[in-house]
Amino acid sequence: MILTTAIIDDEPLAAQLLESYIKKTPYLQLTGVYNSAITAMRDLREQPVQLLLLDIQMPELSGIEFAKILPAETKIIFTTAFPQYAIEGFKVSAVDYLLKPIAYNDFIRATDKVLGLFANVQQQHVNKSRFMYIKSDYKLVRVDYDDILYIEGLKDYVRFYLKSGEKIISLMSMKKLEEHLPQPEFMRTHRSYIVHMTEARFVDRLRIVFGEQYIPISENFKEVVVGYLDSHTLA
Repeated sequence: MILTTAIIDDEPLAAQLLESYIKKTPYLQLTGVYNSAITAMRDLREQPVQLLLLDIQMPELSGIEFAKILPAETKIIFTTAFPQYAIEGFKVSAVDYLLKPIAYNDFIRATDKVLGLFANVQQQHVNKSRFMYIKSDYKLVRVDYDDILYIEGLKDYVRFYLKSGEKIISLMSMKKLEEHLPQPEFMRTHRSYIVHMTEARFVDRLRIVFGEQYIPISENFKEVVVGYLDSHTLA
């Protein structure tokens, strides 16, 4: 699942930092960067985004006031240098509240919450039974999400590795599959692998271990996967 995302921030350096974070986060798609709520108003009311990274203290119209007129489907993460606005922020149903300067691990933790909200809705409306049918050898095969350990990309094909030890090959792209599967339950760890994270029992030196199989975590996906692991780790 890919979340359409916009930024409103009147500080150019803060906006640039958030833009860089979005570009290296696979499940976020940047649709616009605005320096004020006024300039963003028409775009975001006519074509709502799923996630808005919103500064609070801005001229003409504050982030708090702008949040009150946004469509309900837009989830908000406030980004600000002022902790005193936190209570007001949560009163307008913000998903999270990030204090500047914002670290990438905090950014991932917050955006993961939003992704989880949309993934839950997606599962309720599209995948209530938590399974899908895939084409394999000229027939349709049912694959339950809970039976999947990981998925390997093989050029134009993908191979499903199931808990039973069964392997199923289907003509399909990794990108299409990634967009369909609920995230972050299923997470891309490498150009060639999607892992069912709730089934991952061991992580060894940035490799996810399934028996004798080691699934690599590549540099392109490292920060997102490590952010997910950190958010579920008791230190």
